[in-house]
Amino acid sequence: MGLLLALVMGLSVWGVFAGIRMYRADARLPGDLALALEVGATRTGAVDSLVDRLGMRYAPSVLRLMGPKMVAKYRRKIDLAGNPGGLTIDRYAARRAVYGFLGGVGGLVFLMKGNFIVAVILFAFGAFWTEVGIWSAIRIRKDVIERTLPDFLDVLAVVVSAGLGFRQALDRVASKYEGPWADELRITLRQMDLGMSRRQAFAELRRRNDSEQVAMFVTALQQGEELGAPIVDTLVSLAKDMRRTDAQNARRKAARAVPKATMMITTFMVPATMILLGAGLILGSGTDFGSLTGK
Repeated sequence: MGLLLALVMGLSVWGVFAGIRMYRADARLPGDLALALEVGATRTGAVDSLVDRLGMRYAPSVLRLMGPKMVAKYRRKIDLAGNPGGLTIDRYAARRAVYGFLGGVGGLVFLMKGNFIVAVILFAFGAFWTEVGIWSAIRIRKDVIERTLPDFLDVLAVVVSAGLGFRQALDRVASKYEGPWADELRITLRQMDLGMSRRQAFAELRRRNDSEQVAMFVTALQQGEELGAPIVDTLVSLAKDMRRTDAQNARRKAARAVPKATMMITTFMVPATMILLGAGLILGSGTDFGSLTGK
């Protein structure tokens, strides 16, 4: 066991120095991977940039192991997350390779030491750390879009009622906003500039965002266009419906938070309070524990 542990530690040290040498060396990457590395490096932090450089040459192997269906699934997840920090499917594969290696080696080391809890934590880190970042980015982006959309629709309705066409009003209002919703609108407008029909561009907008409110927005616009309904009335009605939905979701979250808070209080605070009161009572009574233990 000691010899095996020494071998693993030696491989770990060799991996660290090999990684440093690879980071400093000029890696001969394919053109698409080199472009992904260069573009993404301007939008991410120092740690993620280092991880990307270490793992980018292994990205094609990771993608082959994932298979076409899994690659398509994670490409959609990255789109739903808004490509946080310049994340692409190639950079995702690079990070998965590095984190998987670190978590696997660290987990094996602690497993041979008999520390199973730390080993499981490290294995889970290697397997799921990249997924946690994408999942968190998807939730944050979805919440930001759903908070922005009702106010955006009110402003858009005012601008359209002032006499501008829908396309021009959408462009003007989008230029005044920042964040993920403004980015999505700029992509949609760009697609229409390149010749895509408005219906197809908004269908792509709905596909890129896993949000019920975005789906409501696109569906209402398409139905209003088919039925010939005034666009201003459609936007105002849609904004009211979204605010009503937000209020219902807020009440639903508050209702779910009460049992969670009760469980936390019952599980941690009540036992700790009972122990504190019991210890104070025993210490204050001057009880001789020697008579109880016979010592």
